[in-house]
Amino acid sequence: MKKVCSIAMLALAALAFQSCGGAGSNNDSAANADSANYTKDTSSNAVETGGIAVVNDDAEFAVSAANAGMAEVELSKLALTKATNAKVKEFADMMVKDHTGVNEKLMALAKTKNITLPTTVGADEQKTMADLQAKSGADFDKAYVDVMVKDHKKAVDLFEDGSKDLKDADLKSFATQSLPALKSHLQAIETIEKGVK
Repeated sequence: MKKVCSIAMLALAALAFQSCGGAGSNNDSAANADSANYTKDTSSNAVETGGIAVVNDDAEFAVSAANAGMAEVELSKLALTKATNAKVKEFADMMVKDHTGVNEKLMALAKTKNITLPTTVGADEQKTMADLQAKSGADFDKAYVDVMVKDHKKAVDLFEDGSKDLKDADLKSFATQSLPALKSHLQAIETIEKGVK
């Protein structure tokens, strides 16, 4: 009887685990990275996971920053092929170059801290990409510009908070050093926004 109960409990636990990690979370690389970092952050798993060199809030910043940076690159690569406005294409080219460099710095830094970063953009960003993919011409240009304004406002807020609140000195320095370029990007895309109808 005990054996049957144990097997039943294991089966229920497996089903519960499977439903918690359902289709929605498996394709969200950012959520999966946060989960992996949380697991590393617990002291009982430090030997198995190698531990993590930063507090969980700092790891969450790194995941959010990486996700945002990858999204900027992927959306801008799309804009390079679909945009019709020359200023929009020029901005997209700058995004690919600038954010690729920042993303590489963050990846190198995360590696030294044993922080797991997302390998693809998160679920929300995938939806935005699909929405943009369906647009063309001036509609695409306007939608891309709107997304860039919104995303850069969020990124500036994230990096401003990071430059003040992060505990890890290296991540804090990364946030502080990256902030001026993000503000410059925001200013540039807001100027372009005025000319895109």
